[in-house]
Amino acid sequence: MTDPELLTSSYDFTLPDELIATHPVHPRDKAKLLVYNRQTDEINHCHFYDFEKYIPKNCALIFNDTKVIKARLYGHKPSGGKIELLINRPLDANNINVYIRGKVKVDTKIMFDDDLEAIVQELKDDGSRVVNFFEEGNLLRFEDLLPIIEKIGHIPLPPYIQREDNAEDASEYQSVFAREEGAVAAPTASLHFTEEQHKRVCQNHDHAFVTLHVGSGTFKPVEAERITDHPMHSEYYDISDKAKNILDSDKPILSVGTTSTRTVEFYVRHRWMQRGEANLFLHPNNKPLRVNHLLTNFHLPKSTLLMLVSSFVGVEKAQELYAEAIKKKYRFYSYGDAMLII
Repeated sequence: MTDPELLTSSYDFTLPDELIATHPVHPRDKAKLLVYNRQTDEINHCHFYDFEKYIPKNCALIFNDTKVIKARLYGHKPSGGKIELLINRPLDANNINVYIRGKVKVDTKIMFDDDLEAIVQELKDDGSRVVNFFEEGNLLRFEDLLPIIEKIGHIPLPPYIQREDNAEDASEYQSVFAREEGAVAAPTASLHFTEEQHKRVCQNHDHAFVTLHVGSGTFKPVEAERITDHPMHSEYYDISDKAKNILDSDKPILSVGTTSTRTVEFYVRHRWMQRGEANLFLHPNNKPLRVNHLLTNFHLPKSTLLMLVSSFVGVEKAQELYAEAIKKKYRFYSYGDAMLII
């Protein structure tokens, strides 16, 4: 008989539509915060501006400083057919993995504003495409593409938000400490920090930054019957020297977000690799080895992110905590409220 914690169906739940957050809270730290203490099995309901009261003593905080790029582009084919393109990740300097809404084949040309063009190089089995970008006929490296899409692109809001991005999203769907461009989804636990609160936390606690460029695979639900049959997506990561020193120490760690957690946990399993591609899948049968405490948002049913949360508390307790959050009308997903597991 299969362990229930390995069955994808164990990670399903019903969420009322009105609890899906479609806009950010103002100010950021006014979001609700559910604090779960594993030692006492107690739940506290508060707000994110109370976060510092619950940071365990002597622990270091690990933040993900990735920056969301304007990865959604609207263009058209020479025939006039409309195309929507979502940049997923660079494969190398010139070849970019993307998702395209609209019919294309190899060598299809797509035209955008400001003389930007893309030419399809490959159709992948997973539904993604590989393209090269050109400006006025010149092949672009990924780093040269970034300032162009910053001007003409759109913030790639997650599909469940079900609205077009607006001027507010350009700043609100970004952490106050975002620095390294490359993500197509925000590390959402980070979105709750105001400038003042983040500065204060960093002054009072040991901390460091890692970079993990969140890809669109983060939203992909697990479709296999057994979670261990799910092909985990990979994302580029980089661990700063300061973060490496903390990870190599015995200091307890509070990881800000699932992306920081996966980066830390991938590193401790591959100690020689300070940067590269991380594809770690954390779940109750593959528990954290280094991260002690987790700050996170509330995630999609049957998602690898909910399974990661369950690796800290077990699937039964995770379902209890989510049921409590629904009962208390917490807001879910990227612009939603937060949970701290200590």
